[in-house]
Amino acid sequence: MTLLDLGLAGLALSFALALVRAVRGPSVADRALAADVCLYAIVGAIALLTLRTTYEEFLDVILIATLLGFLATIALGALVGRRDS
Repeated sequence: MTLLDLGLAGLALSFALALVRAVRGPSVADRALAADVCLYAIVGAIALLTLRTTYEEFLDVILIATLLGFLATIALGALVGRRDS
């Protein structure tokens, strides 16, 4: 088992725990945060797979997924802020 395998296992564990929080979260903000953690766990897994396979095309996927995740976080933050006020 290599260090990359340990990293992938850690990301899978964090994804699973965040998914549980996304389903059971007591508030919308908790669910939004858990969805962000799930997304960035996937991005991290793709990054580790890029290191393993040396396919540089995955870097474009990481860039686009990160940008979309950032925009989704801003949109959810605005939605939660509007809902609370």
